[in-house]
Amino acid sequence: MCYSERLLLLGILLILLPVAPTAWPQCYETGNYSSNSTYRANLVGLLASMSSNTKIDYGFYNFTAGENSNKVNAIAFCRGHLTPDFCRGCIKFGSNDLLQNCPHQKEAIYWSADCTVRYSNRSIFGVMEEWPTTAFYNRLNPPDVEGFNNVLRPLLDRLTQRTALGNSTLKFAVGSVEAPYFQRIYSLLQCTPDLNSLDCKICLEGLVGYTSYCCDGRKVGGVFLAPSCYLRYEIYSFYPLAEQSPPPSSLPPPIAQPVPPPPLQLPPPAQGTKRNTTRTAIIIVAPTLVGIILVVSIIYSFLRVRKRKDHFETMDEIGNVESLQFDFDIIRAATCDFSDANKVGKGGFGPVYEGKLPNGQEIAVKRLSRNSGQGNLEFKNEVVLVAKLQHRNLVRLLGFCLEGNERLLVYEFVPNSSLDHYIFDPQKRANLDWESRYKIIKGIARGLLYLHEDSRLRIIHRDLKAANVLLDIEMNPKISDFGMARMCVLDQTEGRTNRIVGTYGYMAPEYAMLGEFSVKSDVFSFGVLMLEIISGQKITSFPEGENREYLLSYAWKNWREGTTANLIDLTLRSGPPSEMIRCIHIGLLCVQANVADRLDMASVVFMLNSNFITLPLPTQPASFMQNGVPLATLMKLDTDCRPMSQYEVSITELDPR
Repeated sequence: MCYSERLLLLGILLILLPVAPTAWPQCYETGNYSSNSTYRANLVGLLASMSSNTKIDYGFYNFTAGENSNKVNAIAFCRGHLTPDFCRGCIKFGSNDLLQNCPHQKEAIYWSADCTVRYSNRSIFGVMEEWPTTAFYNRLNPPDVEGFNNVLRPLLDRLTQRTALGNSTLKFAVGSVEAPYFQRIYSLLQCTPDLNSLDCKICLEGLVGYTSYCCDGRKVGGVFLAPSCYLRYEIYSFYPLAEQSPPPSSLPPPIAQPVPPPPLQLPPPAQGTKRNTTRTAIIIVAPTLVGIILVVSIIYSFLRVRKRKDHFETMDEIGNVESLQFDFDIIRAATCDFSDANKVGKGGFGPVYEGKLPNGQEIAVKRLSRNSGQGNLEFKNEVVLVAKLQHRNLVRLLGFCLEGNERLLVYEFVPNSSLDHYIFDPQKRANLDWESRYKIIKGIARGLLYLHEDSRLRIIHRDLKAANVLLDIEMNPKISDFGMARMCVLDQTEGRTNRIVGTYGYMAPEYAMLGEFSVKSDVFSFGVLMLEIISGQKITSFPEGENREYLLSYAWKNWREGTTANLIDLTLRSGPPSEMIRCIHIGLLCVQANVADRLDMASVVFMLNSNFITLPLPTQPASFMQNGVPLATLMKLDTDCRPMSQYEVSITELDPR
């Protein structure tokens, strides 16, 4: 078989293979109702009113029925290209499906290729939710995996930005891009329009991250579903703009069979004559030449546009520096001249003060050590870069101040202090239930994933610990000090340093002992933090009778002996134990001794949000000695920032992207 015939056959196979079921209902185990209850009556009436409402023509419904314990909140949204009639038909179809497959659950969700329907007895309006997450993907690989991924990810990133910029009635975007071997990738992204732009972006970035975990260009199609957002890509168009018919009113089985795309129309067999062969060659070659000319023209135009764009971006950077710089007298007044009464903490890079600007805005001011060693211009450039890192699980850097030897960083004020004040305090820990701890774990994971993979820079935190996770008024976690390695390392030149910044116990062994760090060093710290949150105990020592031992060794011993539940904090009286044990499992996978065996943060986030994924078995966690001293002894020093000039540390991943 010749090359062109093989390529044609492969294309047919890729197109004819469907990607996933067309419908997927999921029932939550958060509460039940009885068949003759007021809640069920409210639910049935609410779902019926959504699917019959003809006044809404933009495909988004958020209705409420009932009061107090019988109150039902429901959301439905259709893909943005569908007609109102088709949308209402899909919502009716999904509503009936939920009533049949989740007959007693107070919370459930229905996903399909055309719409999402969900209801709950709690508030879900304007709330970004990434769990539960479901993913389906095509089993076939593209001919050129690397080339496919190189065009897929930029397409998804562009559509994420476009979707997030939508309005309060529609946050939706479609697009396509040419892929290697004459393929074309089509993609559709959507958020519930009641989300703000930042939450929509975060939700979609999570799904884009899942594509990296499961597929990473290795699959030619996939559907990725979360309660608040939706992502799909294929190598055929699946969002025709032509008018469509509503789905049938009868109920489907629990998992509907996939609907194949339209059949591929192939030309009749060739007659084998020389004239037909010549004609065929002309038909093939002519478009190819035209395509090559077109591609060259596009590349040339792109380079010219990018050159002009770079010029304007340089001018924007100058403006950004000025807009981020605070007046020193204003900051000094805001913090009462850096009084001890305003001091709220002290870390390895300097003390932190609470303050209030003249306009009433509360701020936190970090007063950096005065021997930073950076020039003012370099420092300003780093501040501009870090200030652009914006994520709901990162403490936002508002700006900076330079005055003589003074260097100040100005952050948003996060009112509920740091995580260590809660999980290590017996009274406060008892008030932190499993739902809150699980939300904190997932939020930290999302923030760290953003730093590692989704931000403009690849930031390695190097000192992730409970004290560097702040909690806002709703107990959402925000990672702090994430840009300090860029702005404050004393001798970072050309990617090398001789200063180790971190806290023993949280530090990966290859970093603490050899000075080598990467994103996997942060993963190790995250795994330690996870186990601390679940156990309510510090990494430095874990009580067991009269003995005190290292938390990781205690966790491994119980895992090996089948008594993992012993690690769970005794104050956690509610919450599914299986979910807690699964988190301990993920935590152990993060603290593996071999760097290559540790998870990356995309995998961690995916596993935390997808309970159907089977986890690999962990091996014994990392343990190490330094200069003949046991790790437990070193951890008692609890040093935040320790110069270690005997090491030359390689910075493996700290590059602008």
